[in-house]
Amino acid sequence: MVFSEKQRRVLTWWRPGSPDWRRQAIICDGAVRSGKTLCTGLSFFCWAMCSFQNRSFALCGRTIQSARRNILSDLIPVLERMGFRCVERLSRNMVQVRLGGRRNTFYLFGGKDESSAALIQGITLAGVLMDEAALMPRSFVEQAAARCSVSGSRLWFSCNPESPAHWFYQEWVLKAEEKNALRIRFSMEDNPGLSPQVRVRYANTFQGAFYRRFVLGEWVAAEGLVYDFFDESLIQDVPEGPFEEWYISCDYGTSNPTSMGLWGRKKEVWYRVEEYYYDARAMRRQKTDEEYAGDLERLAGGRAVRAVVADPSAASFCETLRRRGWRVIKADNQVLSGIRLTARLLKSGRIVICRGCAAAIREFSLYCWDDRNQGLDQVRKEHDHTMDEIRYFAATVVGRREESAWCAGNVERKAF
Repeated sequence: MVFSEKQRRVLTWWRPGSPDWRRQAIICDGAVRSGKTLCTGLSFFCWAMCSFQNRSFALCGRTIQSARRNILSDLIPVLERMGFRCVERLSRNMVQVRLGGRRNTFYLFGGKDESSAALIQGITLAGVLMDEAALMPRSFVEQAAARCSVSGSRLWFSCNPESPAHWFYQEWVLKAEEKNALRIRFSMEDNPGLSPQVRVRYANTFQGAFYRRFVLGEWVAAEGLVYDFFDESLIQDVPEGPFEEWYISCDYGTSNPTSMGLWGRKKEVWYRVEEYYYDARAMRRQKTDEEYAGDLERLAGGRAVRAVVADPSAASFCETLRRRGWRVIKADNQVLSGIRLTARLLKSGRIVICRGCAAAIREFSLYCWDDRNQGLDQVRKEHDHTMDEIRYFAATVVGRREESAWCAGNVERKAF
């Protein structure tokens, strides 16, 4: 394999004789597809196997699935070609690794939310690798760091930039010297395996603040329209012919507007073919759960809708739908990751807004970041009802299918 200068520094920083070897941690941040994850993971395993015997280590991602996908799927084949013997125990979320006469165990953890910190408590670790560290709650990262009590233990971080007000940027990136950490900032040019054509494709995938963060590798605040790339060119007519399956997504409001979208799939593309939008304030009349359930049924129009992806806070409405025989799925309501996913799916043509969806088209032109929150990534709570409902569908149906498709391709390896 060919490595860039920055990748070689990551691979060797921990070795005696390196000018960085006295550092206690390394932070690799910057653009997507810049070669951070592979070289960080490879360096972490080489350091662990050269420095310890019969010790435990942690591999952390936002979820266990993302840790397995982002770190192990590409890394294990490389390690095995180098002479490492790796056994992945999927059911136990661990990897046992041998090199020569040494053997160590690497546990997988997900740092998805505040409750995740409890999952890593109690274990004694010789080192932690945290991929997507900026997507993890502070409590989880600090708990994982606190578990590294073995003499000679070190911390390894990789992430893409977020807001400059983000706690990880404030506490680790800006204080790298204070924490005796080596910080290396990556760009796409630091990945020798990335062709110019692929760089252009990734540059076209993001927009606004996400372009500056994930392509240029900058820690910048989000501002302006959330979907500033959305225009008439992304709006299509409803395609002719039958659809392969149907879903409805719903953002429920009592005094606030209620928005529903009817989604149909043709091959790998999801079309928002029709919508329902009711603003109780504008109409000066609130509707009951039963009335909204009837509106949803009319939107379905007798189609075989597989499920309703619903606002997770709308408990009474969800129960009304279930009593009427609908399958209801609580929506994934993680705002920032959902917005990024929705933007990617729109730009890649995986989800399409059809011409009859006037409320959605209007909100795309009005939905904006809130610049009153001192650099924190928050959206204004206005003109957001179809935006929330579309995000629910993108994250809960399309995003989970992408995750499931990856997981289905993995098979547990043989034991020693």
